Amino acid sequence: MIASLLLLSASITLDSHLPPLLPWQGQSLALLQQKGPLTTDFELSEGLESPNYQLTMKFVDRLVAANPTQFKVQTIAHSASGRAIKMIIASETGEFSASQLSHTNKPTIFIQAGIHAGEIDGKDATFMLLRDIATGKRRDILSQVNILFIPILNVDGHERSSQFNRINQRGPVKMGFRTNANNLNLNRDYTKLDTPEVRGVLNMINQFSPDLYIDVHVTDGADYQYDVTYGYNPVFASESPSVSDALNQYFKPVIDTKLQESGHIPGPLVFVMDKREFKKGLAGWVATPRYSNGWGDLRSLPTILVENHSLKPYKQRVLGTYVFLDGAISALAQHHQQLAAAVQKEHEFVPSQLIVQRGYAKKANSIEFKGIKYARSKSTLSGQMEVKYLGEKQAYTDLPIYWQKEVTKTITVPAAFYIPAAYPNIIEKLKLQGVLVEKITTASQGVDDLKVAVVTEHEFDKAPFEGRFRVNAKFDIQTAAPQNLTGWFKVVTAQPLGELVAHLLHPAAPDSFLAWGEFNTIFQRTEYMENYALAPYARQMLKDKPALALEFDKKIREDSNFANNAQARLNWLYEKTPFYDQAYLKYPILMAFNAQPEVKN
Repeated sequence: MIASLLLLSASITLDSHLPPLLPWQGQSLALLQQKGPLTTDFELSEGLESPNYQLTMKFVDRLVAANPTQFKVQTIAHSASGRAIKMIIASETGEFSASQLSHTNKPTIFIQAGIHAGEIDGKDATFMLLRDIATGKRRDILSQVNILFIPILNVDGHERSSQFNRINQRGPVKMGFRTNANNLNLNRDYTKLDTPEVRGVLNMINQFSPDLYIDVHVTDGADYQYDVTYGYNPVFASESPSVSDALNQYFKPVIDTKLQESGHIPGPLVFVMDKREFKKGLAGWVATPRYSNGWGDLRSLPTILVENHSLKPYKQRVLGTYVFLDGAISALAQHHQQLAAAVQKEHEFVPSQLIVQRGYAKKANSIEFKGIKYARSKSTLSGQMEVKYLGEKQAYTDLPIYWQKEVTKTITVPAAFYIPAAYPNIIEKLKLQGVLVEKITTASQGVDDLKVAVVTEHEFDKAPFEGRFRVNAKFDIQTAAPQNLTGWFKVVTAQPLGELVAHLLHPAAPDSFLAWGEFNTIFQRTEYMENYALAPYARQMLKDKPALALEFDKKIREDSNFANNAQARLNWLYEKTPFYDQAYLKYPILMAFNAQPEVKN
């Protein structure tokens, strides 16, 4: 009792700077137990605490020991610090291998918690759900689905625990850190695959082929009435629109009804255009491939991103997560055939054009929104207008929402990419993604009309992002010189993951391997010229090529900067010689197209 009072006191102190709360007394409180077998550490703390890694792993062992015929634990990876990342497999009949689960005729749901370790609601909620299965309270669940559950993905960030990791989040009392031990954000790693944590997730997904992927987070940002928000890429912006439509049609009504009946308020996954003036409207986000839900959308893996509201108490958020998962399981059990048909349809579709970059629309739509009243005043600290939320309900009937509907870059999808053997790391990552890769063993497997992307402009970021110096570049698609492709690797886009292939390998895609810095060596020259050798060679070259001489003279006349820059003049001449590095600024992965290739910006 004393410990609970101390925790309660700490909680009050730590959230006294946050906006006032709306009263809440949901029916989901009945899900809690205070004693009995497998009572969670979260429940024992009266909904204020989440256990550390050691206690979490002990509870995993207790769960499996309590129900060994239906639960099994396996390690999917180890963190950079050597901590095991555990996954619980739950099956009614005790069949735990991927091949066995595929023959149960039941869909499989994959629940992931703690990709951002401070946002740990999914761990404690799913522990309660599994406890209720183990103790017989919810025997119905495993009669409907198989479950894969990672309690903590970011295990190292989880142990960088503090009361002061998230200033705008109401509990738990101590929470983990956003990034892993190498300060990398795991939810930015689904394309570049730098982290063992996300590599472990992809290995697991390729192995078990889950039917539904749930990634549980907690929001940043504004105050509003919703306690459980969630979403997926909207149909108009999805690369798997049939899947998004199925989630809208079959899953959202079931999940929302469950939440509402349990006293929770489900809401849309949106952000705020201006955090200091809520009335300016909402930002409708479309996830790109670096994120779990954007990546899932590209590979037609139905993926729902849950973002519980950070300003709601931890107990309320965890209980809302339990109810959400219960609803998602019910929807999957009822509608997995419709969802599977949508996935199959998307796997069979091969686009000729692909939108790889979007911007916010200039014209807003409007939605009804359950907001919170706020006031604005000039802050003496910041010197600008700041917002203060007042803890009172405010209903918006036509709040503007700006979706990312503006298409800012489109590419022509190649029929195939050809990767030199000198890039085994790229081949490894493609295979880890589940992409089909073919090694070319004879010269006859090559093609004549290959294209090469030549960089025309490029700029490196001024600071590292996720441990890498990203590059923004523009390209001219040209005919490549004839190549003997023996020993190279061929990746066609007419495969189930073809859209993901295009995003990874087309150099103009913002989340491509090139954009993430995998090919930064093409931006450096390693052979140079000496002026004493170039000058006589260039003089003879201009004499032998009158058209080139006229082009040189014209550039001098019309470009004063060029005319007055000796090095620029010599560089121009050097580029025209056969001694110039023919690989400089050329993307080494070649492409074959069925149509005229282009990049539309």
